[in-house]
Amino acid sequence: MRFIKIISLSIQVQISLYLFVVSIDRGFTNTSSAGFSSLFESGLKSLIENFEWESREPINREQVLPEYDFIVVGAGSAGSVVASRLSEIKNWQVLLIEAGQHAIHLMDIPLAAPFWQFSTINWNYKTVPTNNSCLGFEGSRCKFPRGKVMGGSSILNYMIYTRGNRKDYDKWANMGNTGWDYDSVLKYFIKSESANLSHADSGYHGKSGLLSVTDVPYKTPIAKAFVEAGSQIGLPIVDVNGKKQIGINYLQATMKNGRRWSTNTAFLFPTKNRSNLHVKKFSTVTQILIDGATKKAIGVEFVSKLKRYRVFVRKEVIVSGGSINSPQLLMLSGIGPKQHLMDHHIPLVKDLPVGENLMDHVALGSLTVSINKTVSIRMENILKDTDAVNDFLVHGVSVSTVPGGAEALALVDTHRPGSIDGHANLELLLASATYSSHKMISSLCGMKADLYDAVYRATEGKDGFIVFPMVMLPKSRGRVWLRDANPFHHPLIDPNYFADETDLDVLVAGVRLFQRMLRTSPMRSLGAKILDTPLPGCKQHVFDTDAYWKCSARQISYTIYHLSGTCKMGPASDPTAVVDPRLRVHGVRGLRVVDASIMPEIPAAHTNAPTIMIAEKASDMIKEDWDVLTL
Repeated sequence: MRFIKIISLSIQVQISLYLFVVSIDRGFTNTSSAGFSSLFESGLKSLIENFEWESREPINREQVLPEYDFIVVGAGSAGSVVASRLSEIKNWQVLLIEAGQHAIHLMDIPLAAPFWQFSTINWNYKTVPTNNSCLGFEGSRCKFPRGKVMGGSSILNYMIYTRGNRKDYDKWANMGNTGWDYDSVLKYFIKSESANLSHADSGYHGKSGLLSVTDVPYKTPIAKAFVEAGSQIGLPIVDVNGKKQIGINYLQATMKNGRRWSTNTAFLFPTKNRSNLHVKKFSTVTQILIDGATKKAIGVEFVSKLKRYRVFVRKEVIVSGGSINSPQLLMLSGIGPKQHLMDHHIPLVKDLPVGENLMDHVALGSLTVSINKTVSIRMENILKDTDAVNDFLVHGVSVSTVPGGAEALALVDTHRPGSIDGHANLELLLASATYSSHKMISSLCGMKADLYDAVYRATEGKDGFIVFPMVMLPKSRGRVWLRDANPFHHPLIDPNYFADETDLDVLVAGVRLFQRMLRTSPMRSLGAKILDTPLPGCKQHVFDTDAYWKCSARQISYTIYHLSGTCKMGPASDPTAVVDPRLRVHGVRGLRVVDASIMPEIPAAHTNAPTIMIAEKASDMIKEDWDVLTL
């Protein structure tokens, strides 16, 4: 019966995906990029209506209690973990509030990850216009996708699981954050993980955790050539989550049986029948309620279906909105830079540098490679390929399991070339597709039409791939601040990319490293050549000079979605800190921040895994502070 059900679902998916893709193709053919979003939503609605997905996610609570022990704001990569772990204590009542909707299993198709950025499950943030980055994008603004759905950005991301280096966390501890050294946090990475990997260092991976981490079942010939080319120039093939990180390998990903394994699936599905965990969806928290006399968080105010509600807390409010929403909510609640709050007539509760220290892993997005083999990922062909859909649904294999087209990565310390003991400041991330692989790809970053026409339109119908050199230890710092006091208005975001120009040097080093890989036999067998059509904004520079690539990075400044640091962790003696090493907001009782915003320095990692680790450790600290036994 199960096999018959899967075949029936397969037929429904094929029909629905066809309708979906047709709506996308028509949207890009007949409308401007500004009008595409509504057409996408039409296609998505048709797809969902034609294919009923059974969800094991906790149901939406129509009416909440007047008071809880804990209120967790945000059901994303961190909040899902915290709510799950706190509700393990049966006599604790926990409320989890999420602004977005329920997840559907369609979101678990790894290759379809880019599509969801065009939907209502994305907050659709953009940076302020800049004059030193994002210059090739509409309005000189970078798009910053953030998940507005159960599971948060673990639903939107490309599922890449990397933890970083020992030195990342030892540095956190050396900054005064006791208990955050590598040896102390490793156990929390292991606690979460249920690993099924072909290349794994002994003692570094968990087998019984809730978060499935596996190899990607399908590999294109491009990925195989990339890894082999790296090996031939001296990069060891390593477990990037093991003892050493310098080297190259295929991705480890948060997936199971070829499907996305979000924090919603991993941590909240098992809680569906817990009576002490209530989940309120489609509800935006607009303010943390703080007693002015005691400086203690006593609850939150939220809006649901245009109605305003207040709910109170006996123990703590835990803010897990991420590196944009968390600082916004703190500032709206009177916690932030004094003058900035005064400018917006927000009563001051605590003067703290909320919103400062914004970090991201920015990549050079113009390193496009043409090949003479028909082996790259062309999304419109795959989604219409009934065999690929069948293989995915029945066997959990096929190209549909490739997370957004990303397949492999290399980690390098440019300060210690050739050393395998280094601390990676550079990553090369392989995506086995190009901007012309589908009409939507260039719109992901908001690429200007004239740039696309001048450089990439000529590559339509041709095979190729992109390598993203990425700054892993950026020196530039940005900022998040309020547009106004309206909680429904997006805050202002300035990543301040390349304010420190040494970040550009790292990207150029990445180009030169990949050019060495191009000279190897695996790359030559593909006929791999860098696309040498200059970007319109960089024609003043000779192509392939360092100056050209630096200009190119300022044109196509590609976020890898690793926003962090805006509610920085540090001891009370650190004037730049917002939370203490137990993630309690300085000067406000009963309030913690638990998400990527607390990172004092961004680790050399894709930040989803470190964020989950932070949530695991925070959950134990909360239990300890309330006298409950922990790991």
